[in-house]
Amino acid sequence: MSRRIKRTTSPGNRAKGREKGRDKASGKVRSKSASEYRGRKPDDRKSGDRPFAQRAPGKSPRFAEPRRDRQERPEVVAAKAVSELPLPIKVQTVVVTADEDNMRVDRFLEARFPGLSFSHIQRIVRKGELRVNGKRADSKDRLEEGQSVRIPPLRLDAPKTVGVLSEAETRTLQALKEMTLYEDDDVLVLNKPAGLAVQGGSGMTRHVDQMLEVMRDAKGQKPRLVHRIDRETSGCLLIAKTRFAASYLTGAFRHRSARKIYWALVAGVPKPKQGRISTYLAKEESEEDTIMRIAAHGDEGASHAVTYYAVVETSATKLAWVSLKPVTGRTHQLRAHMAHINHAIVGDPKYFNKENWELPGGLQNRLHLLARRIVIPHPRGGVIDATAPLPPHMQQSWNLLGLEAERFDPIENAPEE
Repeated sequence: MSRRIKRTTSPGNRAKGREKGRDKASGKVRSKSASEYRGRKPDDRKSGDRPFAQRAPGKSPRFAEPRRDRQERPEVVAAKAVSELPLPIKVQTVVVTADEDNMRVDRFLEARFPGLSFSHIQRIVRKGELRVNGKRADSKDRLEEGQSVRIPPLRLDAPKTVGVLSEAETRTLQALKEMTLYEDDDVLVLNKPAGLAVQGGSGMTRHVDQMLEVMRDAKGQKPRLVHRIDRETSGCLLIAKTRFAASYLTGAFRHRSARKIYWALVAGVPKPKQGRISTYLAKEESEEDTIMRIAAHGDEGASHAVTYYAVVETSATKLAWVSLKPVTGRTHQLRAHMAHINHAIVGDPKYFNKENWELPGGLQNRLHLLARRIVIPHPRGGVIDATAPLPPHMQQSWNLLGLEAERFDPIENAPEE
């Protein structure tokens, strides 16, 4: 695995920055310029030191279009005066301020009521106890200045006293350390294992959000989830250790400054071998399950979703190792998109529905999807660039199929929009 961070520091702080911003495991700091890479052939490149998306003029026509420069939009400024408001003990209605315009519902509650647990926020939203202009809202919905938000009575989880950890808490902290790909004072990147949920749900007793309780600081603040990946998906998970970092990184995801690469093993070989999938996705709920279905523009609850894909290597015509770059971040986007083009991800219990398809001998029937790499601006300058290794079940499949994990990944040349 490779983990890197590049920082911009003043001359007087470079020595300090090299110690603080250094990669947790290897201590390497990326320093090569983009021009050094453009002249190198794909076979000469090392898997651990490529720039994320350098696009030289001679690249594949499909992915040769360079990304247009975008002017960065200003980050949403957290509300100041309202952040110290006490928790309501009865139902109240508040008005969204100018500073809170375009805030997500869950971030709005976090900013207004520091210390309110993520699970509690999700619960009141899911039950419809929180309403915006009299209507139910989703935690990801954006608020607008002047809207009325109905807030039910809230319960603040008392901050844990910082002191000696129990034996169970010590084991949890050690487990988090073993997952860590990168860490500094503001940011934590975990290599989440397959099977571990990111946040709580019905009957869920162990998940990343709960595990982060052992990392509360002296002020009672614990690290915050910045994004989510599915329970059965392994790989890079970004965590903010401070409120400042959480606000900045959330903005980076919102403005699509965060770039992600996923690896998957799919049934069959997609044609063409590099392409773009653009659909609308809508949630379809039943008593037994919730899936994302392909929807039409204008359908209720439908959101536009865009994914770039590239075949890296194949195993005859039976299986293909595909690299994926999501432009948008919809629920189950990659899984639904690959099933949509008739190349579902191997081991997917929700979207793999090929009849008479048999899993090759030796491969485990588990979701073969890895959040391979994340590249995102650091809140204090520079770039966070973390890469996760193949999880054990995918490494076993790669070995059995003779796939070479160090091959050049063509998705790096795909556009960002």
